[in-house]
Amino acid sequence: MSDKLQKKKFELATKKLEQWQDREEWFFNREHTEVYEDYYEGRYKRAEIWQKKVLAKLIQKDERVETLLEYGCGTTRFTRWWQEIGIEATGADISPFMLGEGNKHFDGDLVWADSHHMPFKDNTFDALAFIATFAYYDDPIKVIREAVRVGKYGMIFGIMNRNSTKVMRRRVQEVFGANPYYETANFYTPNKLIDTIHEALEGRLYEIEWTATGLPKWFPVQRWGLPIGDFFGLHVKLTDVEENR
Repeated sequence: MSDKLQKKKFELATKKLEQWQDREEWFFNREHTEVYEDYYEGRYKRAEIWQKKVLAKLIQKDERVETLLEYGCGTTRFTRWWQEIGIEATGADISPFMLGEGNKHFDGDLVWADSHHMPFKDNTFDALAFIATFAYYDDPIKVIREAVRVGKYGMIFGIMNRNSTKVMRRRVQEVFGANPYYETANFYTPNKLIDTIHEALEGRLYEIEWTATGLPKWFPVQRWGLPIGDFFGLHVKLTDVEENR
């Protein structure tokens, strides 16, 4: 192989690492990944508490779920929390920088992999989780189909609500170059995510339940079944699965 060709292959490989899906992504930048944990320890701490309450209530309704794979696990902020509520968790992410940070905090298994091509056998886990990551996928239909192939009993999503003041504010910040995190994100409303799931799981039998949170501190309730709030959790429970345990 000529030196010129080797150089070209190296340049292409480097570009792929920095520009997953041909886009510049913040999670391939150490400037952002090394301080990711700080956000949850600071101004987003209250939001995290309520997000976890919503997710726990949804996933624990399916008593079949004992193991879980979280894709886009990042620094394992939620991955290690699944363990706290009694679910054995594994983390996966496309960003080696995120996984490097996650390895500092999490003693479980971590996998470097693309969610569009999950390197696991069918039914390896009881469920799949996508927390604060599903908005970044180029082909969400393919990702969902991979998720139900690998996760026997279903999926759980935690995602920013597209129709929220927080998302609108950050879109304005992007215009002024102040917020790189959501530039390539495609956020969902509950109905939009449900429509995407219906398309991906045509022919399957399942139940869907979701709850919104991320409401103002002064609001009389902090979680409800209306599509209002900065964040919602959504659980897909597959009901056409044969039990063989």
